Amino acid sequence: MKKKILVVLVLLIGLFTVVGCEQKEKNDADKFKEEFESINNETINKHKVREVSIDKENPMIYKSAKEIVDMIDDNKTFLVFFGYNDCPWTRSMVETLIEVSNDYKIDKVYYVDIKRIRDTKHIDKEGNIITKKEGSKYYYELLNRLDNVLEDYKVNDVSMEEKRIESPSVIAIANGEALEITSGISDDQKDPYQKITKKMKNNMYKKMECLTKCVNEAATICTKNAC
Repeated sequence: MKKKILVVLVLLIGLFTVVGCEQKEKNDADKFKEEFESINNETINKHKVREVSIDKENPMIYKSAKEIVDMIDDNKTFLVFFGYNDCPWTRSMVETLIEVSNDYKIDKVYYVDIKRIRDTKHIDKEGNIITKKEGSKYYYELLNRLDNVLEDYKVNDVSMEEKRIESPSVIAIANGEALEITSGISDDQKDPYQKITKKMKNNMYKKMECLTKCVNEAATICTKNAC
């Protein structure tokens, strides 16, 4: 009897150990899916959050700004996606980004939560530029390395005297050089909360299709302004 109880205890301990390991080893694809789907239909800033369905086989790999900087400095070729889960524009295009990446067999799209690391500025009544929140050290390093594809940071059409990584931004980097950038947003979409039509989706797909080709097998022949 004692032996049977001991065997049962060993089996239970083994089961709990396996379950615990599985929880700890949740992969990035599952994490990304959970992060984006967890706020479906919530109300944020008086707006209903767009519902998204993230493919379980998505290619998203979480990276820090420092890791992206290091990859650029190591002359890597890759696709990097800057966004954040409650950004309505990001939620408008993320499903299509995953679709086109899967179609072109891009097994790794490096994801950086840009909201956590970038700075925030505004203009005071006297017209001075005020930094409400400082960006991280490696956010500014990214600005330096991606300078050639980034737009100026403007508030009410006033330049903040630096570039900006907008959300969303998808950037193709080939051999350590930033070659192409797109928001992935259809030109027909004027409101981040409006319904995505088939025409908009097709337009988004085409915008991101060229970038996936840049980092795929044709990376060595990808050139600036190719898209």
